[in-house]
Amino acid sequence: MILRHIDRAGWVFLGMVITAGLLIPALNLFVPADNFFHVPDYLVPLLGKYLCFALLAISIDLIWGYAGILSLGHGAFFALGGYAMGMYLMRQIGTRGVYADPILPDFMVFLNYKELPWFWYGFDMFWFAMIMVILVPAILAFVFGWFAFRSRVTGVYLSIITQAMVFALMLAFFRNDMGLGGNNGFTDFKDIVGFNIQAAETRAVLFFLSAMALAGGYILCRWIVTSKFGKVLVAIRDAESRTRFIGYRVENYKLVVFVLSAVIAGIAGALYTPQVGIINPSEFAPANSIEMVIWVAVGGRGTLVGAALGALVVNAGKTWFTGALPDLWLFALGGLFVFVTLFLPKGILGTLSTGWEKAQRRFRSDGSVPNGVPSAAE
Repeated sequence: MILRHIDRAGWVFLGMVITAGLLIPALNLFVPADNFFHVPDYLVPLLGKYLCFALLAISIDLIWGYAGILSLGHGAFFALGGYAMGMYLMRQIGTRGVYADPILPDFMVFLNYKELPWFWYGFDMFWFAMIMVILVPAILAFVFGWFAFRSRVTGVYLSIITQAMVFALMLAFFRNDMGLGGNNGFTDFKDIVGFNIQAAETRAVLFFLSAMALAGGYILCRWIVTSKFGKVLVAIRDAESRTRFIGYRVENYKLVVFVLSAVIAGIAGALYTPQVGIINPSEFAPANSIEMVIWVAVGGRGTLVGAALGALVVNAGKTWFTGALPDLWLFALGGLFVFVTLFLPKGILGTLSTGWEKAQRRFRSDGSVPNGVPSAAE
C-alpha cells in the first residue's frame, strides 16, 4: 500500500495541497467578486504556476536529496514538457491566428514555411501531445544519463555537464530554423481540449489538475524513497564506491531515477504552459535551473515536502518583492538566500524538524511529550 509510506509531515502537506486544489477554484467561481473571500481571476493561474514549480522542485529533490545527483540543467526537462504542450495548443488555434492559416502556426507563415515540419504531426491530438510530454524528457534524460552514469561522471563534473546541456538547448531553441518559434516561442493560445483557455472555469480546472499532479508526484516520490530502491539510492548518495563494491549496478539505479525525475519535471512544464500562456527558450536559461536547486536548498534537501515548500516560498517572495521593491527585489531575494545559507543550513523544514526534535527531548526530560507535530526526517 503506497499511502502507508507517507509520514505525518506528508499527510499535512497532502491535506493542504488537496484542500487548496478544491477550495481556491471554488472561491474563484462561486463566491461573488465583492466578497472578502473571493479569489481574483488573476490569482488562480499565478498560484497554479507555483504548484507547477513545487512539483518541479520535488523532482529535483528526488535525484539530489536522495541519490546525490546535483542537476543544474533540470529546467531542460521542464521546458521540453512545456514545449510539447505548447505545440498542441498552437495546433488548436487554426484559422483564428493572425494569418488565418488552418494548418501552419503564425510564426511559420511569417517565416515563409510552406508545409508543417514532420515533428509537428500528431500534435493536433491531445493524447499524442500528452505522450510526448512524457516521452521527450524521458528520452533526453535516458540518453544523457546513459553516457554520463556509465562513464562514471559524478559530482561537480556532472553538474557542469547538465549546465552545458541546458545551455546548448537554449541556443538551439532560439534559432528560427528549428521550427519551434525561435526567441518568441509559443503564445496566443486559444483552446485546450475544446475549452476556452482564458475562461475562469478552464483556469480553475487547470489549477485543480496542478494540485492533483503535485499530490500525486509527492506520493510517488515518497513511495520510491521509502522503498528498497530508495534505500539503495541513499546508499549511492552516501557511499557510491562502497555500494558498487557490494554488487549494486549503481549506474542503472541512477539512470532509472534520473529518467523518472525528468518525466515529473516534464509534466510540471506541461501544466505550466497553459496557465502562464507562453513558453519560449528563456525557460532553458541556465540561471533558471540554478534557481530551481536553490528552491530545494531553501526548503530542505532530502525532505520532498521541504522542496515543495521552498519553491512556494521563493516564488511567492519573488512576486511580492517585485511589487513592493521593484528596484531592490533582486537584492532582497539574494539576501533571503544568504540568510538561509548562513542560518538555516538544513533549509526551512529541516530546521523546524531539528527544533521540534530538541523540544521533544526537553519535554521528555520534564516527563511530558507533545504529540501530533510532523517530523521531516521521518
